[in-house]
Amino acid sequence: MAHEQKAAEPTQAELNELLRIRREKLAELQSAGNDPFEQVRFDRTNFTTDIKDHFDEMEGKTVRLAGRMMSKRIMGKASFADLADRFGRLQMYVKRDELGDEPYKAFKKMDIGDLVGIEGTVFRTQKGEISVMVSQMTLLSKNLIPLPEKWHGLKDTDMRYRQRYVDLIVNPEVRDTFEKRSKIVREIRNFMDSRGFMEVETPCLNTIPGGAAARPFITHHNALDIDMYMRIATELHLKRLIVGGLEQVYEIGRIFRNEGMDTRHNPEFTTIELYQAYTDYHGMMDITEDMVVHVCEKVLGTTKVTYQGTELDFSKGWKRMTMADAVKEYAGLDFMNMSPEEALEAVKAKGLTPEKGKESWGDLLAFCYEEFVEENLMQPTFITDYPVEVSPLAKRKPSDPRLTERFECFVYGRELCNAFSELNDPIDQRGRFERQVALRAAGDDEANMMDDDFITALEYGMPPTGGMGMGIDRLVMFLTDSASIRDVLLFPTMKPLGD
Repeated sequence: MAHEQKAAEPTQAELNELLRIRREKLAELQSAGNDPFEQVRFDRTNFTTDIKDHFDEMEGKTVRLAGRMMSKRIMGKASFADLADRFGRLQMYVKRDELGDEPYKAFKKMDIGDLVGIEGTVFRTQKGEISVMVSQMTLLSKNLIPLPEKWHGLKDTDMRYRQRYVDLIVNPEVRDTFEKRSKIVREIRNFMDSRGFMEVETPCLNTIPGGAAARPFITHHNALDIDMYMRIATELHLKRLIVGGLEQVYEIGRIFRNEGMDTRHNPEFTTIELYQAYTDYHGMMDITEDMVVHVCEKVLGTTKVTYQGTELDFSKGWKRMTMADAVKEYAGLDFMNMSPEEALEAVKAKGLTPEKGKESWGDLLAFCYEEFVEENLMQPTFITDYPVEVSPLAKRKPSDPRLTERFECFVYGRELCNAFSELNDPIDQRGRFERQVALRAAGDDEANMMDDDFITALEYGMPPTGGMGMGIDRLVMFLTDSASIRDVLLFPTMKPLGD
């Protein structure tokens, strides 16, 4: 009894020999007039899961399946192989008497990784394995590079990201992650559409990078002979649409930021931003919570998930606390009862050194929050009332002009979303842009630029509005227990090999 199976990964010399053999097999097929790359269509009737999930209905029926051959066990006049399609695997029982002498010889020469189309009858083997008795087999595409055994393990991580197509072939759990990501995005859309929101598209190329504090990618438009920027947020265009009367809009789209890369950051990533007229940041907290609960229930069937060993509970009733209260709880500093001078002394007494130019009361409060609070926020928590210095697009709190009606939601010590009662006072907005321009002139290349057209839009009148932006990749990470953002991006940004 002969077996085709893999042991250790082949050496380079062995790999070169395997590559040579497979190309010889291809040449032999082509010279015999059986070029697999000339196959243009195979009509299949079912997927593997159809047969497994509905075996009682399918038993004895003729089916047509297509997919990749993932294993092959040659046993004389009858052999077994596994066929993998998008949804799973199914055993093929390949019998010479059923298939025919010549087709059976052709099957024996096929390689693991070849793409085949089969026709056959559904049955269960004596050992209870649901299978298809193959009566016809067509080679649809030839595999010329042997598949690796498994790409798990740190030594293979880099190549898994670079060659995601192979990762998806050999690691079914990776495919599951991206199937789940697709469902998450679909359910976000379903939720937004059910609430009466309109999905829109705004430019990725802009003459001004606005809506966030981030370093943009710069490109050049040859026809106009001007520099342009890949968008760092969708915010300012979406708020223009609120001015125009669309009232409830959202966009799911790619964002580009020319910044560092780590397990939580990729230069391009996906967000949803949504804006609703005649509500505020409290309304945005409600819709954020409702949206995540909806997604959890529809995609996972539960609002409790385990992320990196920690149980996260996304069920209704997320904690809400102000930034000042959080700093008081975790750092012991009561900013609400401190003057700017007292705040600076208190921060220095904690052993911290504020960045030059960011020594105001609000900057110090945000600094302490980042240093002492964020890492402690494991369960979903809304942190509210951010200082105006770090919130150039948010409306001031009427009861305390040092603060804004802004929140961020934190989960597992990480920011999941950011939201405001949107600033709609054009005079205040211009002043805040001017402060950002001054910071930019002083060397802060993440500060906002002046956007005169946006000011003009506000001067036409924008209704009271709530807005929220959420990192979809972050949400997918939590709901799929993925440690790195690269695990939820099909093609993460990678440094070229050899550089």
